[in-house]
Amino acid sequence: MAAPQRDYPRDLVGYGRNMPNAQWPGGARVAVNLNLNYEAGSELSLLHGDDRSEAMLGDTGFPGVPNARSVLVESAFEYGTRRGVWRVLRMFEERKIRCSVLACVFGFYRTPEVVAAMLEAGHEIVSHGWRWIDYQHMPEAEERAHIAKAMKGLRDITGKAPVGWMTGRPSPNTRRLLVEHGGLLYDRDALNDELPYWVEVGGKPHLVIPYSYETNDNRCDLHWGLATSDDIFSYWRDAFDLLHEEGADEPKMMSIGLHDRVIGRPGRAVGLARFLDHVQNKGAWICTGEEIARHWMAKHPHKSKT
Repeated sequence: MAAPQRDYPRDLVGYGRNMPNAQWPGGARVAVNLNLNYEAGSELSLLHGDDRSEAMLGDTGFPGVPNARSVLVESAFEYGTRRGVWRVLRMFEERKIRCSVLACVFGFYRTPEVVAAMLEAGHEIVSHGWRWIDYQHMPEAEERAHIAKAMKGLRDITGKAPVGWMTGRPSPNTRRLLVEHGGLLYDRDALNDELPYWVEVGGKPHLVIPYSYETNDNRCDLHWGLATSDDIFSYWRDAFDLLHEEGADEPKMMSIGLHDRVIGRPGRAVGLARFLDHVQNKGAWICTGEEIARHWMAKHPHKSKT
């Protein structure tokens, strides 16, 4: 077997056999982090200076349209901010749950009543970037400017700078640019583990709290298979129950991705409600990303590899 490249930038091993004991508060076996994506008004649109309409997670089945607005796709996004978000926030309020709101700042400005309700309820406001777009090929200088605008924008809107970040579709430069900007406790731009972990970026320690595109209502897309509230509940419940079983000696984290325009529909929201009741009855620690980050920093501080 050839020796591994010492300068290979990816970590395919992670914790391996040596999982740390997360020591979640109250001895919880699973930390459940609910993430409500708030993206309307930031998606691709000619109104926002783009050359086409949005094609992802529009909940209509219609493709993006070049050089024109798509009124149906726009209205599907609007459903989230007009109705879906209120349904989800009410479910959280009834159960005394706080979530992480992943806010795209360009659109967040446009719905001050929703922002006020989120802040009053104590939800964490995480930066989901300036726009809800793919940053993969964006020039570095432009992405750096977007990061600065997103950080300042949330501070202006909420009165507090965000401590968490989730681009969703990051570039190879994103994490380095975030660390260079400073002010964050963690980012979510990874799908590779079930516990937080430390990395070093430019010689500085940086905490990564993995996200999930799997336990995520994006699976309600027409091609991905979570068609009913029973599908949503049973899939998420099964994932949680296995983590709960393993958590007897290896406590884990479960990230749930939600979108107001998707899970906020009545026929899907029922599945979310059933899942929330299930994990509360099982004694999960339902927490924000910031709570996880501060807990991990206290219990598992960064240790230099040098």
